[in-house]
Amino acid sequence: MQSKATTVEQYLASLPEDRRAAVSAVREVILENLDEDYEEGIQYGMLGYYVPHEVFPAGYHVDPKQPLPFAALASQKNHMAVYLMGVYGQPQLEKWFRDAWTKTGRKLDMGKSCVRFKKLEDVALDVLGEAIRRVPAKAYIQQYESVIRPPDKKKAPAAKKSKPAAKKTVARKRA
Repeated sequence: MQSKATTVEQYLASLPEDRRAAVSAVREVILENLDEDYEEGIQYGMLGYYVPHEVFPAGYHVDPKQPLPFAALASQKNHMAVYLMGVYGQPQLEKWFRDAWTKTGRKLDMGKSCVRFKKLEDVALDVLGEAIRRVPAKAYIQQYESVIRPPDKKKAPAAKKSKPAAKKTVARKRA
């Protein structure tokens, strides 16, 4: 469910009280652990945490007018969710995240980058905070670029193909 809010304050004010309290608590953990090069705002109808164009001018490859998304927080129809693009695509970090969450005794309801929850008590806030802290903006940009714009692989020069010899045509005499 995308919100029509244009500011963080409008977004939070639009939520029912129970969801506002849960989203606000998760938001505080994100903000406490967010690298200073990220910014918070509304992105794709959610609370977004992104690398602004001042830090990464290229923006998001899907829509370069958008800053590079890093994380998001939203109240959806049937749940709330934290989207952790910084964890997605980094197998070691994802393994750490899943293992650390499991050790808390809380059930992890996670897709590729989406951690769904129905109430604040379902969220391992310390693990979430550490996941955010583990990915400073410069490291995130570097990882992102390595996937989106992989370095050129040096290839051995191809052997030059020799042109086939021109066919000689022989004129045949008619009998």
